[in-house]
Amino acid sequence: MLHKQLIRRIDLMTLQLFVSVHEEGTLTRGAEREMIALSAASKRMNDMEQALGIEVFERNAKGMGLTAAGETLLYYAKRILADIEKISIDVGEHLHGVRGYVRMLANISAIIEFLPEDLQAFMASHEQVKINLEERPSAGVVKGILDGVADIGICSADTEIKGLHAVQYRQDDLVVVMRPEHSLADRGRISFAETLDFDHVGLHADSFINLRTHAAARACGKPLRLRIHVPGFDAVCRMVQADLGIGVLPLKAFELIGKPLGLVSAALEDEWAKRSMLLVIRDACALSPVSRLLYEHLQGL
Repeated sequence: MLHKQLIRRIDLMTLQLFVSVHEEGTLTRGAEREMIALSAASKRMNDMEQALGIEVFERNAKGMGLTAAGETLLYYAKRILADIEKISIDVGEHLHGVRGYVRMLANISAIIEFLPEDLQAFMASHEQVKINLEERPSAGVVKGILDGVADIGICSADTEIKGLHAVQYRQDDLVVVMRPEHSLADRGRISFAETLDFDHVGLHADSFINLRTHAAARACGKPLRLRIHVPGFDAVCRMVQADLGIGVLPLKAFELIGKPLGLVSAALEDEWAKRSMLLVIRDACALSPVSRLLYEHLQGL
């Protein structure tokens, strides 16, 4: 019956205070942050430890640090408080006629290449659904889904998914992008090894393309002559247009962004240049009804 005792003795305010004390480092600052009298805050922390039957803080001259039990409690406290925030947002949306709210994380390739049309097709049939889409590198997508930041994620199939449930979403092909006068411009297909004698314009350090091109260069025994890092596909194309090097992009991104700038592309022959993307979730049974609808829509494409 311990769980019933905890429900009666540990409320949301106590959990929020616990998190604040941890983040502020002292009970005094944590109480000030939550605008609670110090004596009341101290009583709440003591009552919580009594209810749990174990100390969650180590008191010392520098402040308050977490015990091993405290680290475990912190993990669950943050999840509970995040879920309460989601409830507030989702229920609040109904006041404005929105029947559902879905949080998504996706890598930049999925956002540029596929999601605009895929989400438009879904929302055309579900006009009262609101979607919050955030761009992250593939590893960040996995972490966000594990942490409960979002309901649905899209990442590269090469990413370690750490126990998440995954199904195939889409495939894309990588190409080399260059100015039309470049010595490789008249080639329809090339190997990545052939590009290593030229300067490259690279994506940000955590992107799949940056990680994969560096790995491919190492496999060829040559350094990647990376002249500049940029944050997105449009920036790669502009730098290539300015003659700062060649770039590697998904074909559809090149067609949308690079071709209108007068650039040309050559398909990469390497096996890693054919990429798969995955839909990742924690648990299909735990999805809200509207999140499940979107998940099934994307899964069926």
